[in-house]
Amino acid sequence: MLEAIELETAANPAIAVIWLHGLGADGSDFVPMVSQFKAAGCPPIRFIFPHAPMMPVTVNNGYVMRAWYDILGADLTRREDEAGVRASQAAIEELIAAQVARGIASERILLAGFSQGCAMTLQTGLRYPHKLAGLLCLSGYLPLPNAVAAERSQANQDTPIFMAHGTMDPVVPIDRAIAARTTLEGLGYAVEWHDYPMAHAVYPQEIGDIGAWMMRVLY
Repeated sequence: MLEAIELETAANPAIAVIWLHGLGADGSDFVPMVSQFKAAGCPPIRFIFPHAPMMPVTVNNGYVMRAWYDILGADLTRREDEAGVRASQAAIEELIAAQVARGIASERILLAGFSQGCAMTLQTGLRYPHKLAGLLCLSGYLPLPNAVAAERSQANQDTPIFMAHGTMDPVVPIDRAIAARTTLEGLGYAVEWHDYPMAHAVYPQEIGDIGAWMMRVLY
């Protein structure tokens, strides 16, 4: 099981949010989001912020850092670490199963991710065999896009998907996210799309839009 930071906004949560960080970060990256949901008076939520494994990353000259899979080139999708993507998918599925075993129904579990974590949110959520609450996809892209049509699960065909991206993102160009959206919409998924005048980051307006979307899909 992946190591993770776990926080609850109040006792006895019936909702879980599994939030996946980006390359080189760790689970603490999005912990500050929890206080915003407390302040908004939301019903109890259990947040799980897992730490990706440590591994050498090819595009960063083999430097060892937390990563959900290896990045083989700056183009991101021309050559992909399929084995690494699928290994992390299995690990994230274990996290979901652990929450179900603790009494939170899968349809009350939301997957969220930033950058590489966004890629893993899509990789896992589209294939997960049981209904999820939603997929929150920030500043990322769709990994293994040619496999989605054959591997996707009908259980999450109608699961809400929120995608957001910066128009000035130099790390994951917005074209990658637009291509992901086009692929998903071509497969019949309903995508709520937002773009913001930002780089590879989280924008204040974006936080408000995320909160509004999560309120709609979780409550």
